[in-house]
Amino acid sequence: MFRPSVLQYIFIAWAAMSTRAQAQPYSGTIFIDPDIINDADPGTLTSVTYAGQGMKTVWDYRVNNWITINAYLYDVVWNDGLTSLGVVNPEFASVAAGETEVQTYAAALGKIPTCLRTGVHELWIHAGVASFGGGNNAIVIHTGRGEEYITSGILEEAFVHEGTHCSLDATYAGAAGWTSAQNADPDFISTYAAGAPTTEDLAESMLPWLAVRHRASRISSVDYNTITSTIPNRLDFIDGIVCDLYPITSDVGIDEAAMPCATLYPNPTDGQAMRIEGLGAIVRIEVSDAAGRRIAEYTAPINTIPAPGLQGTYFVRTLTTTGERSVLRFVRY
Repeated sequence: MFRPSVLQYIFIAWAAMSTRAQAQPYSGTIFIDPDIINDADPGTLTSVTYAGQGMKTVWDYRVNNWITINAYLYDVVWNDGLTSLGVVNPEFASVAAGETEVQTYAAALGKIPTCLRTGVHELWIHAGVASFGGGNNAIVIHTGRGEEYITSGILEEAFVHEGTHCSLDATYAGAAGWTSAQNADPDFISTYAAGAPTTEDLAESMLPWLAVRHRASRISSVDYNTITSTIPNRLDFIDGIVCDLYPITSDVGIDEAAMPCATLYPNPTDGQAMRIEGLGAIVRIEVSDAAGRRIAEYTAPINTIPAPGLQGTYFVRTLTTTGERSVLRFVRY
């Protein structure tokens, strides 16, 4: 049985629903801010190539069941080494029409982190205003709903949610550490998460985590404070997930003016180890390249890190025992 966790939002009624009194701060987290990932951000889509027609069994939310179709098939290639298959319902009536749909949705999907696309092996694309869904290593897309998401600027945000289902749920949604974080936090981040705590809470929390950790300057201070005060333990749990954020670079959206004052030297370095000063006891250091790929992580108490072997610009993200975070740039020449 295909049981994807679906965005069960009645989109056209969302504005009215979100104004009602509710225990949780949001109805659904894809609606928090349309600028967490936007059209100007870099993407990873390399190519979409028609691969012929073939019989495929896919899920269709218009009938809420499996259907078997002679689908138009398209090979999708990402520049981080991942690939997917675009599976388009023949109701679109032509190879060109199908390719247009795959291009549209693959381009948006390519803006979300690599770690959220590793489990997205196929895109099942149908017409109609019906739910998106993520599961069985596939994302279900209904283009009528997709057009609403595009108009509202939240298509990429919806893909973060669905990509989490495909790529992270199996490992983390039922983990003891996640359950402990749920129990320790003041509340669920959304009514949708609260209504389906075992299937939707991780996906609902992933986008807020991305917002406060990597897009802080793109959201309001109210949203930042709401998220960090409502699910602090969930945020810490997601911090510990090894997640390649490419093409999202570690420093993009970080409000550096709000960061504690810290220094890293020697900077530039010719290969010497570098020392971090100006922070308290550091419990985690993450080193990323200019493209946002994590290349090293240190979790023991440490304030000296080795320089990467290759020349270039790098970013260091730190976390202290008191929760202070910093982002530092350095050059290896």
